[in-house]
Amino acid sequence: MVSVRPAPWRRAAVVAALMLAAFTFNTTENLPVGLLALMADDLRVSLTAVGALVTGYGLTVAVASLPLAHLTRSVPRRYLLTAILGLLALASWVSALGGVSYGVLLAARVATALGQAVFWSVMGPVAVGLFPPERRGRVIGLLSVGGSLATVAGVPAGTWLGGHTDWRTPFALLGVLALLSLVTVGILLPSSRPQDGHSAYGAAPDRRGFRVVLAVTVLSVTGAFAGFTYIVAFLTEVGGFGGDAVGAVLLAFGGAALAAVTVTGPLLDRHPRATLTVPVAAQAVALIGLWATGHVPAATIALIMVLGASVATAFMATQSRVLQVAPGRTETALAANSAAYNLGIAAGALLGGALLPAVGVRGTFLAGGLFTVAALMVLTSPPRVRGSTGIGRWRANAGL
Repeated sequence: MVSVRPAPWRRAAVVAALMLAAFTFNTTENLPVGLLALMADDLRVSLTAVGALVTGYGLTVAVASLPLAHLTRSVPRRYLLTAILGLLALASWVSALGGVSYGVLLAARVATALGQAVFWSVMGPVAVGLFPPERRGRVIGLLSVGGSLATVAGVPAGTWLGGHTDWRTPFALLGVLALLSLVTVGILLPSSRPQDGHSAYGAAPDRRGFRVVLAVTVLSVTGAFAGFTYIVAFLTEVGGFGGDAVGAVLLAFGGAALAAVTVTGPLLDRHPRATLTVPVAAQAVALIGLWATGHVPAATIALIMVLGASVATAFMATQSRVLQVAPGRTETALAANSAAYNLGIAAGALLGGALLPAVGVRGTFLAGGLFTVAALMVLTSPPRVRGSTGIGRWRANAGL
C-alpha cells in the first residue's frame, strides 16, 4: 500500500492521462458513425455492416464488463491500465493499416471494446484513490469531462480529418493519443495492490441503494436512446431542419453535455441527491417536450440541449453514487453500472426501432420520456416499512 500520497503534479498528470484515455476510448467507439459512408465504400460492405462495428462494440462492453472485472480484480492497476492502453493503441493502428479487411477491423474493434470494459471499471477507483475521500465526486466529474469531449470534439474532428484525408488517419492518431496516456500512467501512477486504499470499497455500502442506481441507469438510458437513436430523422421530419442545421443542433447537444458535466462535477460530493435527481427529471421533461413541441424549431433546440446536459450528467452522477454505495469492491460495482449503461443503449435502440412503424419517430421520444419517468419514480420513491414497529425498514433509495 502506498503510504504517502503522490505529489500534486503527479496526481494531476495521471488524472489528465485518464481523461485523455476516456476521450480516446469514447471517440474510438463512435467514430465509425461519422465515417460510415467512407468506410463502407472502401471496405466494400453495406452501411449496416459498418454500423454493426458500433453496435457490436457496445454489446461487447455490456457483456464483458462484469466477467473481466472479476478476472482482473487482483492485477495491480498500474500494470492493468498500461496493458489496456497498449491494447487500445495497437488495435487503433491495426484499424489504420492499408488494405485491412472488414473481419480484421471487426476483431480490432472487439479487442478495443474488451479493453474499454475493463478501463471503465478501474479508471474511477484509480483516480479517486489519489485524492482524499471527500473529493471523490469532483474527480469523477473531471473524468467525465474527458469522455464528454469525445462527443463535442473527438468524433466531429475525426470525421472532418477522415473526410479530408482517409478514414484510417483518425484511427492512427487515436493510437498516438493512447500511447501518450500509456506512457504517462506507466511512469507516474504509483504501484499498489488493488484492494488497498479508500477507493477500493464503497464509502457507505448499501446493497439496495446499489440496485436502485443500476435500475435508474438502465431505465434512464433506455429512455434516452429510444428517441435519440433516431434524432437525425426527428430533426428533419418533425423539426424541419436541413442538413447543415442538423449538424449544428447535434453540436449544441454535445456542447450542453460538456458544460453540464463541467459545472456539476464539483457539486457531486456536496449534493449527491440533487445531482442525480435533477438530470433524470430534466431528461424526462426534454423527451416529452420534444414529443409535444418538436415541430417548433426554437423549442427543439432548447430541449435538445437540455437532453444533452441531462444524459451526460445523469451517468456521471450514477458513477459517483456507485463509488459511495458499492456493496463490495468498487471496480466490480462500476463494471455493473457500465454494463447497465450499454444494455440501456441497446435496449433503447431496439425499443425505438420496434415502435417506429407504429408511432413514428415522434412517438419514440414519448416512449423514451415515459421510461425516464419510471427511472425517476424508482429514484424518488420513499422508503418502505415492514411491520408496524418499523423493524426491517428499507434503506432510502440509492442510499440518499
